[in-house]
Amino acid sequence: MKKNTTGSRSQNSSTNFNTLSAAVKLMDPMAIAIDNMIEEVKKPVDQEVNGSARKAELQSVKQTAIDCKELLRERQSLEIMVKELQENGQVEEDKDYSGGFAEKFSK
Repeated sequence: MKKNTTGSRSQNSSTNFNTLSAAVKLMDPMAIAIDNMIEEVKKPVDQEVNGSARKAELQSVKQTAIDCKELLRERQSLEIMVKELQENGQVEEDKDYSGGFAEKFSK
C-alpha cells in the first residue's frame, strides 16, 4: 500500500476549516445527544432487579445525568463562543478573577 506523501488532506482541511461554521454545526448534534441522555435518565429502573445489579443500574443513571449536565454546560459555552465569533470575529479570553483586588495590592 502506497502512503500519501502530498499532505493534500491536511492542507485542504486546514484551509477550508472555519471555527464558526464548525461550532454552529456541532450545536445541533449536541442538542440531540442531550435529548437522548434525558430520555435515558427518564427510563424507570427495573423494580425486579436487586442487589448489586440494581445499584449498578442506578449508578449508570446517575452518571448519565452528570454527563448530560456537563454536555449542557459545554453547549452553553459553545453558544457563547458562537455569539462572540459572530459579533467580534474572535473569542474573548476568559478573565481570571481568582486573585481579588485586595490580593493584588496587598504588597
